[in-house]
Amino acid sequence: MDRISILGVQFDAISKAEAVQRAMAAIRHGEKGYVVTPNSEIVYMARKDTQLKKLLNAAELVLPDGIGVVHAAKILKKPIREKVAGIEFAADMIAEMAKEGRSLFLFGAKPGVAEQAAENLKKQYPGLVITGCRDGYFKNDEEAVRDINAAGHSDVILVCLGAPKQEIFMHAHLPELNGTLLCGLGGSLDVYAGIVERAPDFYVNHGLEWFYRLKKEPWRAKRMTALPKFLLTVMKTRITGEK
Repeated sequence: MDRISILGVQFDAISKAEAVQRAMAAIRHGEKGYVVTPNSEIVYMARKDTQLKKLLNAAELVLPDGIGVVHAAKILKKPIREKVAGIEFAADMIAEMAKEGRSLFLFGAKPGVAEQAAENLKKQYPGLVITGCRDGYFKNDEEAVRDINAAGHSDVILVCLGAPKQEIFMHAHLPELNGTLLCGLGGSLDVYAGIVERAPDFYVNHGLEWFYRLKKEPWRAKRMTALPKFLLTVMKTRITGEK
């Protein structure tokens, strides 16, 4: 399937429903791979970090998680069908997994968070099998891989370590992890656990989720400066024709 390049990051131009179908097909056929959901901050970071760009583009699915990426595609006249928020993609995928009695491992966040998220997910999706949980605090990667694999095979492993740590981890350890599909989902476990509240629908539907998060977490202000820098770079790229 065709991909659309935004500052060198190759996004899949598909809808959320199509992304879930692709993920479920990979799970059913046992095709190992990983899913990334870059926002404008990560794309801007990858522009100068060639290794990060390479491992993003090596993913089975590269989904546009953020309105900034959607706007950038319009500026470059390479429209992306829709924003595909990682947490929404995962929720729909988990719903489909539950119908088939598929298995899920939760990896990341502070101690106890993954366990609470597991309880909530089992209540919401009764057919879902949780193979295990592991917090995101570990001395080395080998320790984390060992703990994940000790739970047995998982159809999906949610890797919630924050970017770019989770992308680096998935790319490095995909072959040895006892799971089919790895999904990098940042702070999603905090939301599933009920610790962090997601933005109300008004903000999500109007592309203002970033503004809601900034109101709730003012310390993010410095990180948010990446969005205007990103869009300015995209506009420059459009004007100069830079690849």
